[in-house]
Amino acid sequence: MRTYLLKVPTYKPGKPVEELQRELGLKKVSKLASNENPFPPAPKVVKAISHAAKRVNRYPEGSVFYLRERLSNMLGLDPGQLVFGNGSDELIFFAVRSLVGPGDEVLTATPTFLMYKIAAMVEGIRIREIPMKDFRYDLMAIRAAITDHTKLIFIANPNNPTGSYVTKDELDCFMNNLPEHVVVFFDEAYYEFAREKEDYPDILRSVNSGRQVLVARTFSKYYGLAGLRIGYAFGRKDLIDLMARVREPFNVNLIAQEAALAALDSEAYYEKIFKIVSKEKMILERELSRLGMEFIPSVTNFVLIHIGPQSQELVDWLLHQGVIVRHMKAWGLPEYIRVTIGKPEENKWFLRLLKKWLKENGR
Repeated sequence: MRTYLLKVPTYKPGKPVEELQRELGLKKVSKLASNENPFPPAPKVVKAISHAAKRVNRYPEGSVFYLRERLSNMLGLDPGQLVFGNGSDELIFFAVRSLVGPGDEVLTATPTFLMYKIAAMVEGIRIREIPMKDFRYDLMAIRAAITDHTKLIFIANPNNPTGSYVTKDELDCFMNNLPEHVVVFFDEAYYEFAREKEDYPDILRSVNSGRQVLVARTFSKYYGLAGLRIGYAFGRKDLIDLMARVREPFNVNLIAQEAALAALDSEAYYEKIFKIVSKEKMILERELSRLGMEFIPSVTNFVLIHIGPQSQELVDWLLHQGVIVRHMKAWGLPEYIRVTIGKPEENKWFLRLLKKWLKENGR
């Protein structure tokens, strides 16, 4: 037995709506805990799913050929520079498994996406976490921490759970003369929410220049396909080839492949949702400011909010009212909660309950 696995923390997803309904007998439940798209997929996506369902007696196309061709054309990359995963989570495991060996180490920040630490620990690899500075990646501190044993650096951009991002200038400074033995993995799960920022990095430029860079994106967030689990990574061909060699056959199911293609054909639909989410986030942050609440300004579809020592009490109270938010203890932020932007009526409900709780607790 690999007894060291007993030390690996278990990732605990946000409580499902159905589970809370069963536990408390609630009819109305709003899940604002898992950074999901609150709206259903585009009509074209639903149609593609229905059509694909008739063919699930067959294995999926193993090379993800059509989606590979579509994305390689969109990104201007060779098809061999892409690898696909069961969500971007699996791609993180691919990177650690294929690029890091005994005696090597992984670097990342804290607090950030928990799967970087979990993936390294599962493979028995040492991971070092560099504290953030003002809830942002401290790239210079990460760079200073690089040793001869450092092989892989994870950077979530934008970052979960803070909602902050690394700018173009910061990234250029970090990447300049980076040691050749280091691969930088940029997790852009929330890329579509931040891509319009003028100072957001053009990571394709680093890929095209031949740097040791990997980039992961997902259809879970912006495109609302979280339940189908499909993501992709791109980068230098030799790095992608190594990741593809640890990929299990048929790891991306048939329905997910068809849904992703249809989602890319439905940009107008998702752009409309993006505008709604952006407006609702602005309203939430404005109301939090009026309440005197501390929060981290976000470029994503969620907001990190400081509650204080009573944060767990608030999370539990909200659960009993039917609203699921995420407590941040697992990220080392026991006084914070993370709230996903939901539909307008869900966000109003959360704010009403928050105001009620604050009043009842003399705040």
